[in-house]
Amino acid sequence: MNNSQIYPFERNRYYPKKRLSSADYQAEQDYFNNKRRFLNGLMYGQGVVCGLGVFSLDDLSLLVESGVAIDGMGREIVVESSDVKKLSSLAGFENLKSNEATLCLRYREEPVHKVYAIDQSDPEKEFQYNRVKEGYELFLVDKGDIQEEYEMDSEFLTRGTLMSSDHFLVEYTMPATVSRSKLVKARVVVKKLDNADVRLTYRGVLQVPAFSCGDGTSEISIDIVDAELDEGESLYYEYWMMVLNTPALESNIILKTGTAAGYENDRSVPVPANFALKVLLSDMLPRELVNREIGRLNLEMRNIGALGDHIRLADLKLVRTDSAYIIEDVEEASAKSYITSPAQEMRRAEYLDYFIKYADLGNDSSVVLPAKDRSYTPEHSSSFPEVATGILEIPLGENARKGSVHYSGEIVHGLGKGNVYVDVGYEYIREDESIGANAKSTIYGNPDIFAPEQRTVVDAETAVRVLNDKGSFVVGARLNKNVDYLVLTYRWVAIRFPAGNDLELSEDYSGRSISPETPTVRMSTKENHYFGVRYNNMEKCSVTYELTEAGTGSITADGIYTAPAKPGVYEIRIYCTDMPVICTYAYAIVEKSGFEENNE
Repeated sequence: MNNSQIYPFERNRYYPKKRLSSADYQAEQDYFNNKRRFLNGLMYGQGVVCGLGVFSLDDLSLLVESGVAIDGMGREIVVESSDVKKLSSLAGFENLKSNEATLCLRYREEPVHKVYAIDQSDPEKEFQYNRVKEGYELFLVDKGDIQEEYEMDSEFLTRGTLMSSDHFLVEYTMPATVSRSKLVKARVVVKKLDNADVRLTYRGVLQVPAFSCGDGTSEISIDIVDAELDEGESLYYEYWMMVLNTPALESNIILKTGTAAGYENDRSVPVPANFALKVLLSDMLPRELVNREIGRLNLEMRNIGALGDHIRLADLKLVRTDSAYIIEDVEEASAKSYITSPAQEMRRAEYLDYFIKYADLGNDSSVVLPAKDRSYTPEHSSSFPEVATGILEIPLGENARKGSVHYSGEIVHGLGKGNVYVDVGYEYIREDESIGANAKSTIYGNPDIFAPEQRTVVDAETAVRVLNDKGSFVVGARLNKNVDYLVLTYRWVAIRFPAGNDLELSEDYSGRSISPETPTVRMSTKENHYFGVRYNNMEKCSVTYELTEAGTGSITADGIYTAPAKPGVYEIRIYCTDMPVICTYAYAIVEKSGFEENNE
């Protein structure tokens, strides 16, 4: 490879009566040539600008169309007219060792226009060439000898290994920094590492707390079935997600507990138990993130990854006979790379309109967009604005005992400040013989009165404290018997008694609630689990996670809980960041793993 470093630049300095030699004029040309080539390489890169199509005219001849290219040193290569070449006349033909070759183009200078020299001090230089013609040369090289392009390590993408064996590598890749409220693509890459006759099946669920996937959840289901590849081949699976507008600065992507499994020809292979990948969340636009990453590459790094002094035009498949090579096939797509020219931008946009429908990207089967916002209808609507109702939860914890008192969180009833009456009733499902089916019932007051139905009703006394000046209330429950529930669920009803200026209503929270996708999870010590959230009668919003007791593990801003080293039942409170009164609870039952128990 030629040395592509043509800077620092140095130009002539003129002064009165300066004596100029041919070296000075050469320096003048070198300065402008090198400056232009430097900008060519920096602004455009290496590749074909236009033309240079390659065709097989017959078994022994090739046609290369006219065109323009820029090589890795920034030099323009112009093929001014179509060029027909016999395969055997191309440079490098005699050195071919295989049946797969690559046709390449490189810059070549040639002195032309021979003239009589004025300087007779050297009799052997009676004549000189008056011009330098900037031309080109076509040559052949074995495809296996083509030097691969050196790729600089990039911090733009982050990767994690989902599975690795002697035969396959499965990696998850996505940008290391993503833009809030924008789409982003994640990719799962399956790569075959050897030539063994092995098929891969891999399944797993990735939990992506700060993202919304095409089905509206925060999970990516990976399903690779009987992937059969040759050595070095790769298979790609793409997943589009919407980045949620969360205040968190970073998010973690983890494997859902117990979902990962890998098989090679129906034989189980080990998979990592604790896959975790950190992704940063930013308010920068995607274009700004990309520009920042590309622009940070300094000149020293560019020189390390300098491109070659030739342009690949086509890969050739040849058949060797007793006397010659015969051209079997010409493949341009695998070899040729093009330069994006600003002059062609309008035509490029016109052609792309046939592939991208900007108004409805969902029609493109390769693009999976998050589900559209769904409208909702409250469970109970009323034309009387002074009544509100909803569902609340009272967490009990493990092994709640008779006589213990438990409280709900503070709940906004949505009827504003002032004199409001609130009552609660235990809601349950029972068999109704009159209709021959199950029916929903709610008991307000003392459940002892409905003794025959005590199998399905928790025996507890309830009381409500209404916070008139805040427009909210808190419910307390005292257990009359021991129960094995973790959470009590009640229906609440609020009625407002209007008086004076109390007729002004605050924001209506009635019927809105959130609930954990998995209210209770069993997990091992120090294991991770993501607590996803369902939104009931409300749009998705930012939520905050907190542990109700110290020393019960840790939880990130995006809801990934890490169990402590001590077994037990631990409580996590989840509430809407902008509406703390809308909250719910989740519980982690932490047990020692079989490995830990065996080591005790």
